[in-house]
Amino acid sequence: MKKFNDKLSEDLLQYHSKIKEWPADERPREKLIKYGTDSLTNAELLAIMLRSGSGKITAVDLAKKMLSDFGSLNSLLSKSINELKNYKGVGTTKAVTLLAAFELAKRISTEVSDKKLKISSPKDVYTRYGPFLKDLKQEVFKVLLLSTSNELLKDVEITKGTLNASLVHPREVFRNAIIEAAAAIILLHNHPSGNPQPSQEDIQITKQLLQASRIVEITIHDHIIIAGNTFFSFAENGMLKEK
Repeated sequence: MKKFNDKLSEDLLQYHSKIKEWPADERPREKLIKYGTDSLTNAELLAIMLRSGSGKITAVDLAKKMLSDFGSLNSLLSKSINELKNYKGVGTTKAVTLLAAFELAKRISTEVSDKKLKISSPKDVYTRYGPFLKDLKQEVFKVLLLSTSNELLKDVEITKGTLNASLVHPREVFRNAIIEAAAAIILLHNHPSGNPQPSQEDIQITKQLLQASRIVEITIHDHIIIAGNTFFSFAENGMLKEK
């Protein structure tokens, strides 16, 4: 990725002024104080975290360019420190500040209240775990432990990286379910490719775990694959039925 200032023409730069020279009601910080956070655009909110731009390029210009390049806030959330530092004016300190803010946003959006989360559909799982899993660059396999009333007791990460049957072993999947006295479980993993359709390996792993579930008498309610802004449910597609 080229540096941001290389992408803006000199004709455009000559019309830019420093934010402190703007009318007070148009400066992001003053605008937020006077009118509230809802009055700011995504670029203005991002500019406040950036604090400053570089040379003639304001923090708002920089924020707009980053959002334009990455396409959306969701895409920006998944970027690394080095990817953010590709922009002139974004050093390690700013990149770390952005990543910390993004992580807080993810945690807030998925924070469970004191009342336990009750899972009644695959959409409930996606709403809770989508923000964490949809933009990861490697596969993560989790097991959600449920009570008899389908309340989430705990989630356990089983493996990280390319999935295969030897890594997702029934012993590891059901060990925590037995310890926590879970009545049922939901299998959950992500596809970094963005394609939610299950692979043959996904199908084989699910079959293997279904066989084990009958032995330990812990029901598998679903296996859900999160991919970008969508998901695939084995249960909804009739793929958990005994054959």
